Order: sequence, then structure tokens, then C-alpha cells
Amino acid sequence: MRPPSLRRALPRSTNPSHDRNAKMEKLIGRTTLREIDERIPDALRVAFGIRYRALPAPAPGEHDEVASFAAALLPPRHYDGGGGGGGGDEAEAPSQQQQHQGELRMEFDSCYLKDHDEDAHFGHAETGVVGVADGVGSYRSAGVDAGAFARGLMHSAFLEVLEAPPGTRVCPHTLLERAYERTAALGMPAASTAVVLSLAGGALRWAYVGDSGFAVFRGGSLLRRSRLQQHRFNCPLQLRAGAGSTTTVADAEVGEVPAREGDVVVVGTDGLFDNVTDDELERIVRMGTAMGFSPLNMAEVIAAFAHEAARCTYRDTPYSIEKRKQQGTAPTGGKPDDITVIVAFILSS
Repeated sequence: MRPPSLRRALPRSTNPSHDRNAKMEKLIGRTTLREIDERIPDALRVAFGIRYRALPAPAPGEHDEVASFAAALLPPRHYDGGGGGGGGDEAEAPSQQQQHQGELRMEFDSCYLKDHDEDAHFGHAETGVVGVADGVGSYRSAGVDAGAFARGLMHSAFLEVLEAPPGTRVCPHTLLERAYERTAALGMPAASTAVVLSLAGGALRWAYVGDSGFAVFRGGSLLRRSRLQQHRFNCPLQLRAGAGSTTTVADAEVGEVPAREGDVVVVGTDGLFDNVTDDELERIVRMGTAMGFSPLNMAEVIAAFAHEAARCTYRDTPYSIEKRKQQGTAPTGGKPDDITVIVAFILSS
């Protein structure tokens, strides 16, 4: 029998320190989405060709201060690579600066814009771990709760973190494996992609299966980006219970990179990465950093931008570009979906 807490949010711990550091899922309603949408800076709309500009357009011949700001703050990247690239999974040798930096901590927040409500996520600041999962939507047509396994994974991962002794350095692969075992033992239906990241001992570590992923930014530039795992177009590797499953946690991509104060980590489901390119995401992070955004501000702007891009019919997205490559012809536009975004700042303790 499924615990009642799995449907909407992660359980609250009985430990007050855990309550302060745990992040619950937040479902964003239509009213709140409208408010978030209004926070998308005009500079982003101008730079990325998104309509519905909040301020009136300048008259002919009048200087466009917003466009000038966008051009100065949001220049496009000067190197190749769209979604799914961005370096490998090998760890870098620590620099002299990294060797002398103090203890690091993770400050994060999240935004969840639901479509079918099949995403789930969790985080624990004291332990420095976050995760997202995305239920495989095709189960919906069979009358199955497509988000059940995703919620089970994140619920189980959260419990594993709460039960760990204080000071435990979380291994994302081990955490994902234990969360999968707990979820499968409960007989949760459907299937899910998942990604878990942790900050442990000065290193940012990860494990992921499928198309839920992450991007790490340093100094305003993309440093690391998860690589898509899929059987074929729009069919990612996915975890599910049962002997017939062809994918296991052993198939997860794992890796780590030395973390540095000032790094920005963006974690999300495919509702983000299907609709926002690496170039766009990098420029949003750069702008948000320059404007002093908090993790919550940045997560909301990224999610709102992805939401608009998913519904734009007049511009390309990673989804439309890849669909055109695989199927020959495809219209421009995005892919409406649940959108989960976690933004984590790496700070000095």
C-alpha cells in the first residue's frame, strides 16, 4: 500500500534540524505561474525572441535600452554544443585555489510547474544532496499512475538521507540504488528517470538514468552537462520494478568534478532540457548571477522560460531540432511537460 505522503510532497522529519534543511515539493498553480511569468526580465525576452514583452516596445528611431542591456549582458556562446554536451565525466585535478579553499556548502531552491504532475524532487541542505525524477508518461494511456515510481524514488531517497548518520558524505549512485530497492520493494507501478547530485568533501558528484539531468556553471560558463541516455528518440532509459526491466541503476552515468565557491548547479527534468538549450541556460544563469538572483529567483525564471518555450510555435527548441533530425521533418516549437528546476549555489561555509 502506498504511503499517503507520496502523492504530493515528501514527508516531514521529526528532527527539527532536518525540517529546517529539507525542501518539500512545491506545486505551482496557474495564479502563481502568472506571477512567475511576469518576473522574466525583458532582456531575456529580447535576447531569446520570446514575445509578450512587459514593457512597451520603443518607438521607431528610439534607443532600445532593454535590447542594449540584453546584448551587453547576454552575448551568445562562442563555442559549439547544444543540449546534451558540455564536457565529460572525468574529475579535474584540483587547482591551487581549490586546495586552499574552505569547506563548501550547498544553498538551493526549486520550482515545479506541473502539466500532468508526474515529476518529483527532494533536497537536503545539511547533507548537500538534491534529486529529481520524472515519471514516464506513456504509462498514463494504460490507466497507470505514471508519476508513482518517480514519487517513490524521491520519497525513498529522502528517507535514506534522513536515516543516515550526521556528517555522512552521500554517494549519489549508492543513494539512487538504495532508493530504487526501497521503491521496487513497495511494488510501485510505472517507471521513472532520475538524477541525484551531492556535494561531498569538496566534490560535486552525480548519478543519473535517462533524460533527467544537470548543468554546472562556473564563472558564467558551462562547465559540465549531463549526457542524454535513451533507447531511441523520446524513449529514455528508465527505472522500474520487475524482472523484465532492461535498465538498472548499474546503467547510471556517474562522475564528479571538484566544486568551487561560486559554482551554480541547475538540475531538472526533460521539461527543462527539451525546451531550453545549453546556450540559453548559460545566458540565464549569467544574467541571474549579475543581477543578484537567489536560487529561488533563478529557479523560477528558468522554469518560467522553459514553460513559455514549450508553448512557442515560432522558435526552435532542443526537442524540435532533435525530432527533425530523427524524423526528417518537424515543426518548430517545444514540448509541453512537467517542469522541475532546482538551482543550487555552491558557497563557502
